[in-house]
Parts: sequence; structure tokens; C-alpha cells
Amino acid sequence: MQFSKHFIAAALTTVCAATAFAQNVTVTDAWARATVQGQKATGAFMTITAKDNAKLVGVSSPVAGVAEIHEMKVEKDVMKMAALPNGLELPAGKAVNLKPGGYHVMLMDLKAPLVKDTTVPVTLTFQDAKGVKSNIELKVQVGMQAPMMQQPKAGDHQHGDHKH
Repeated sequence: MQFSKHFIAAALTTVCAATAFAQNVTVTDAWARATVQGQKATGAFMTITAKDNAKLVGVSSPVAGVAEIHEMKVEKDVMKMAALPNGLELPAGKAVNLKPGGYHVMLMDLKAPLVKDTTVPVTLTFQDAKGVKSNIELKVQVGMQAPMMQQPKAGDHQHGDHKH
């Protein structure tokens, strides 16, 4: 009996640690580019901020047969896109933008077109500095361009907002 209590306590501790780590990563402004019939790949974009050093090490979605973290860069005047086999570094406290023309999530072997104004599920896998992995599940908005999700923050204001 004692063994099972310790085992359950250890299992719960592991689950809580993964959950706690996932809460140390925030994902904002996530969107995926809409596709047309016959198009087999598209990109997904977002801003990821980790409180502590971490890595984005994996991505998956039921709408795609293959999902990878990619980097697009120009080398000798040639645009190149390649998967990041070791993941994407997320420096502590620094927002990392996944955007067209840079780092992005590539959704390939799409099972159906991604329709504008719908959402698709995407799971991101992160790894902390100790090697602990955790997942964040997103509902990613599908559109033709980045949605206008930026809301004014408390303290941000325009001079026209003041009544004199």
C-alpha cells in the first residue's frame, strides 16, 4: 500500500511541474494563413514569451500530417527555409516572434483547406532548461493576415484621450 501512495504522489508532482512550466510560457497573437483547395502547406505565426530559458521543441496539429518549426532567411540573395531540428531558443523574458519571413510553424500535408475565420488546434511542445517537456494547446485563428489583436494596455494612451 505504501508503494502506491508514494507512486501516486510522485506522479502528481510530475504533472504539477509540467503544468507549472507551461504557465511560464505565454503565447499571443496566434494565427495561421488560410489556404485554397489543393494547397498542402501553410504557416502559423505567434509571439512566444518564456519567463525562464526554454525551447520550442515540437509542434503538432490534427489538420496536418506534418508540423515543424521552421526558419526563413536570406543567404547570398536566396530565400531559404529549413526546419530547426534542435528547436527554437526562447530566452528568458524575451518575446520571440514567429512571423512571415522569419521563424514560423509550418503545417504540411494538410488534410483539408484551412478556411478563413475558423480556428485550428495546434499543440506546442516546450522544454525547460532541466529538460522537462510540457505542452500548450492552442486554438489558432485562420486568416489572410495577422489579426488585429493588439488591445491598448493599461497606461497606454493618446494625447487626444485627455479632456483639458
